[in-house]
Amino acid sequence: VYLLFQGLRQISQRTISTASRRQIENRVPEKQKLFQEDNGIPVYLKGGLMDSLLYKVTMGLSVFG
Repeated sequence: VYLLFQGLRQISQRTISTASRRQIENRVPEKQKLFQEDNGIPVYLKGGLMDSLLYKVTMGLSVFG
């Protein structure tokens, strides 16, 4: 039991230390510009192709359901 606890502690420490070394790029300002831009596109479609596809599938299911 002690060895299992020791191993789990080492794994968690390794995970935390390697995660802190990686730099995560902050893309929030880019997304804010995209979604706040007044270009006539509804906000639920501004995410791109995937949003459009999800919207069409949802509308299709609603009509045929």
